[in-house]
Amino acid sequence: MRTPRPAAWWIVPVTLLVGGVVGGVAWLLLGAGWSAAEATARQGAIQTALAAGAGVGAAVTLMLAFRRQRHQEHAAHVNAYLAERNAALAEQVADNTKHDATERRVTDLYTKAAEQLGHDKAAVRLAGLYALERLAQDNPGHRQTIVNVICAYLRMPYTPPEPAPAPDPERDRKAALRAARRRYQAARAGVALPAEPVPRQENGDREGELQVRLTAQRVLTAHLRDDRPADQRSTLPAAPAFWEGMRLDLTGAILIDFGLTSGHVATAIFSKATFTGTAWFSVMTFTGDAWFDEATFTGDTRFNRATFTGDVSFDEATFTGDVSFDEATFTGDAWFDEATFTGDTRFNRATFTGDVSFNEATFTEVAWFDRVTFNGDTRFDGGIWFRGATFTKDAWLNGATVINPAKRHSWPDGWLVKITPEGTGRLIRKKAVNGPAGEA
Repeated sequence: MRTPRPAAWWIVPVTLLVGGVVGGVAWLLLGAGWSAAEATARQGAIQTALAAGAGVGAAVTLMLAFRRQRHQEHAAHVNAYLAERNAALAEQVADNTKHDATERRVTDLYTKAAEQLGHDKAAVRLAGLYALERLAQDNPGHRQTIVNVICAYLRMPYTPPEPAPAPDPERDRKAALRAARRRYQAARAGVALPAEPVPRQENGDREGELQVRLTAQRVLTAHLRDDRPADQRSTLPAAPAFWEGMRLDLTGAILIDFGLTSGHVATAIFSKATFTGTAWFSVMTFTGDAWFDEATFTGDTRFNRATFTGDVSFDEATFTGDVSFDEATFTGDAWFDEATFTGDTRFNRATFTGDVSFNEATFTEVAWFDRVTFNGDTRFDGGIWFRGATFTKDAWLNGATVINPAKRHSWPDGWLVKITPEGTGRLIRKKAVNGPAGEA
């Protein structure tokens, strides 16, 4: 804001002018030896000069009044500006205070919930999980931190409860007879039987811990599921419960009947994890790299229509049950080196854009690769390697297309590439021992 100029630049000249006029009038009035005509003329001139002086004085008065008004307006403008600035500062201070109070409240709630996860009672740990879930839902900026805490909890060592023994009426009858015989003998001898030992509660604690872990898994899967159609995710708003862009680190975790169908995560690390029971990743989207190396899948596993945008590794993974990657899309490189597939394996209509490697992989049951396309928009973009792979039963690569057959590839035994007139290649069976070769 511009500072008003000092008034001396015009007050001093005006004062000198008025003084000159007054001095001149005094000199005329004090002069002598005038004739009547001269006196009359001088009188008129004096009157005119006095009128001019009065006009100058009035102008000076008007200028002073204008300056006073201008100063008042300037002061009012300055006061309004300062008031507005002070109000903005006060509002900013209030916002900062509110933000600090909110952060302190969030920190307190987070600390208490995290402490509850370390409690020895399962009910308290469950309360801590639900508190963390609500905290993350209400504070998007803290979601990744809370996801990290839940993942860290699932990474902690855990022994699942032992299954209850199957009912055996004959065994129970014999145990009851032995107990009755001991009571009878003790009564005849007049000896009190020792108190029955209190059964250990370890399995009960494990059962409680199992419920806590299942709840932790449900918290993750419920908020990482994006139910929007894949082709409408850029236009439709996400559900309020969906936590977008989360990263998972479940290295070495023991996961029970883990289901992340329609999930959407960034980087996911499941290295050395153990999936007890079923594992469902159908229609799952991994926007970053996904690591399942040395993971163990004890039950049936589904990655149907899953999308791997980054690289994915299943090196040395073990699939005990059936596994299906039907219509899965691998945009980056995919490694299955030394993986073991004990059950039926399906890669039907899978799409691989980057390199894929099955070196030293073992397929104990039937492996289907029907209509897998290699190299291109919906095909493998690099080399395909089955060097050293073992197929105990049969491998089906029916309809597989190789867009660039000149690249270095290594196919399972019994399969070769036949060049088509278009310059691409199709996988066909070699001539069988007991019959002619059939084109795949």
